[in-house]
Amino acid sequence: MVFSSLVFLSVFLPTVLLCYWLLPSITGRNILLLAASLFFYAYGEPVYVFLMLASSLFHYLCALWICADSKRRRIILAAVIAVNLGLLCVFKYAAFLTDLVNRITGLGLPVPQVALPAGISFFTFQAMSYVIDVYRSQVRPQRNFAYVLLYICLFPQLIAGPIVKYHDVEQELFSRRFDAEETARGIRRFIAGLGKKVLIANYMGEIADTLFAAPMEQVNMAGAWLGAASYMLQIYFDFSGYSDMAIGMGHMFGFHFRENFRYPYGASSIREFWRRWHISLSGWFREYLYIPLGGSRKGRARTCLNKFFVFACTGIWHGANVTFLFWGLFHGCLLMLEEFLPFFQQEKKGWKKAAGHLYVIVAVMTGFVFFRADHLGQGAHWILKMCTGLQYNPAAARLTASLLTPVHLAAFAAGILASVPAVRSIGQAEKLQKLLWPSSLALLLICMLNLAGGTYNPFIYFRF
Repeated sequence: MVFSSLVFLSVFLPTVLLCYWLLPSITGRNILLLAASLFFYAYGEPVYVFLMLASSLFHYLCALWICADSKRRRIILAAVIAVNLGLLCVFKYAAFLTDLVNRITGLGLPVPQVALPAGISFFTFQAMSYVIDVYRSQVRPQRNFAYVLLYICLFPQLIAGPIVKYHDVEQELFSRRFDAEETARGIRRFIAGLGKKVLIANYMGEIADTLFAAPMEQVNMAGAWLGAASYMLQIYFDFSGYSDMAIGMGHMFGFHFRENFRYPYGASSIREFWRRWHISLSGWFREYLYIPLGGSRKGRARTCLNKFFVFACTGIWHGANVTFLFWGLFHGCLLMLEEFLPFFQQEKKGWKKAAGHLYVIVAVMTGFVFFRADHLGQGAHWILKMCTGLQYNPAAARLTASLLTPVHLAAFAAGILASVPAVRSIGQAEKLQKLLWPSSLALLLICMLNLAGGTYNPFIYFRF
């Protein structure tokens, strides 16, 4: 079950929210959310819900053990990290690694076909951060397993984040504000995210998927740029839309999740881009990997090496494909470059800020071409087409023209406008506040009619 489905919008969410309103106590509401979250995950993953339960129990017991056994606490923590990395290797990387060994050695080992549990990277990182924070004495271990399980499997952020740290919601597990104003705020935020996903990301995905699936000889320069730009908008509005929906549902139930995106395409350096893009993931790697490695405290050369390693891990986190690793290393190289160029060490204004912004757009788009490509060869060929594909090809011209429908052009324009930070300021104008509910309800109706028509509705972060 995904947020942008009619089953979720018409049945699951209204039912849970209504029952939540009717229950008088925080204990009853927590039990309801726990049951709803387990049902939500079991609806799509009936077997792997037991894996999530086992993972939650394992982390709960290890956190208690760390506090009870001061002599073995490092060994316990090392075991927790090893088990989590092993779990990710089995489900995300076993087939890739086996195939890689076969190619190198020619052994012909059977390639395991293991189905990927939805959201495993998110709930694994979330559970691991809880144990690490207990080890660091930043939070006290929770004695009641139900609270730990609710923290890990809370359905708004279960399958696509944002990655929530235990100390951010610890108090709200026991006592949280829940009223009409907060619920209304959450509903509007949820609808805004749904609009991003259904009316922008889905239409951009149609363009990107059509072009990336076409034979390269049927893609010209215009098509290559269109496909790259469309995917750049798709992944942003798909993921930020899901984050908005998760944050909105958090408000509906009294939880406050931190922002996960802050207009990243408005950045003027890659360093700034990563302060605005997938903030919960970059923050997780910074706190639990970059800083323990030494961060920026051991000289510029060591800082560059640490960033390079962290971004290699960031790429690998996204999936078992060389293209993800390349994407991570590409961003790591850009960050190292920015460490040494004076242009990026000073405050940018005027033409410098515009130049920095253009650099970010081109660099991020280039990286996403490889991120989206099936293999490095396709990514390299795509970039070549973007630079040299001027030759006229009737089939390629027809393919590109067929994707420039009024609906797709409108979605493309809306995506560009909604990527600009100024849009938020316009939306907060006092004169427009009276239109919040009418416009939100109209947007919800349009989204549901769109989904009822059986239109293209992928969930691209399922693979992560």
